[in-house]
Amino acid sequence: MAGREYHLGMQPSRTGAPSRPAPAASPDPGDAADALALDPRRVAVAHRLDPRIPATVPGFDRPFFQAGLAGYSDSAMRRVARALGSPFCVTEAILDRALVEPGWKLDPAELFAADASDLPLAVQLIGSQPAEMAGAAVRVVELARACLGDQATGRLVIDVNLACPVRKVARKRRGGHWLAAPSGAIELLRAVREALPPDLPCTVKLRRGSDDSPAAEADFLRVFEGAYALGYAWATVHARSVEQAYRGPSQWRFLRRLVQAYPDRLIFGSGDIWTAEDIFRMLGWTGVAGVSVARGSIGNPWIFRQAAQLMAGEAPRKPDSREQRRVLTQHLDLALGLKGERAGSRHMRKIAGGYASLHPEGDRVRAAMFRAQTRSDWQAILERWYPG
Repeated sequence: MAGREYHLGMQPSRTGAPSRPAPAASPDPGDAADALALDPRRVAVAHRLDPRIPATVPGFDRPFFQAGLAGYSDSAMRRVARALGSPFCVTEAILDRALVEPGWKLDPAELFAADASDLPLAVQLIGSQPAEMAGAAVRVVELARACLGDQATGRLVIDVNLACPVRKVARKRRGGHWLAAPSGAIELLRAVREALPPDLPCTVKLRRGSDDSPAAEADFLRVFEGAYALGYAWATVHARSVEQAYRGPSQWRFLRRLVQAYPDRLIFGSGDIWTAEDIFRMLGWTGVAGVSVARGSIGNPWIFRQAAQLMAGEAPRKPDSREQRRVLTQHLDLALGLKGERAGSRHMRKIAGGYASLHPEGDRVRAAMFRAQTRSDWQAILERWYPG
């Protein structure tokens, strides 16, 4: 599952978060077999959102959201997801130094749309030094005010990434590295929280541990408990370990145990969400308060609309070719407008597999998309494969 990951302000690397693979059974039957027996429609209709979520972030009014995906969840992807029902989105992981050190180039347009169409929003930060992380968090708030003015008030969240499993990131004492160094992780969290106004929510992204050992779980719990003690609003917990990276099944049973052990905490879950039904299987089986939709949303923003349809008691509707063309055109226009024709085309080729998988001639459409380099190439694909 090789792919490409980058953090804003950094050059793309050759390793990292994989492109969207074919969905596996989720959750893995060996870990949560009885979750597969849940009726997701029944769970969806009966679900009641924890009132602390919209109280913390106005507008976050459904129990699912677009995850931060390095190399994917730029403002183009987020705005398409919102148009189809995601109430909340998370940016790609932004390296703290890109915000605080001279010489790093960070286009504010990569963070914020020109209007409130990409709010409420969590800006995710990743780094290794408490002072730099704190400075980066303050800089994000300054940029939000400069770009959006009062529109950002109460609708901005700072999310700290202590989860990224990419080896080159961990070797630089960033991301998932901190789950094996809980004292340092807590210092990072403290620095960010203390640098910001008390009414600006901070959250944290975690994995369930550095590996499967009891010592790793104890370290995880130190970081997890420490975040809430410092005033973090919630933790999003990916049910894979750092050692697992993106391989093998996520352990929903871990999420279930965590929720049962900390019933007063807002805990969001992540891992093996490939369909709208999976969102409600996770909600119903683990008891998490919300679900982060990551790789399952790459090239499939309709997952959010389908989840909303389930909550309304409706059958989730698949997009026909005409709607696929409309949304793909919207995504393409936003990506090329943000990144330019060549870079935007390269970016869209990464997402192409997800869009193409919804087409009856998916393999042929995917092959054509992977060759696209210009707007005219994309227009020819739309005319050939998405008539009308």
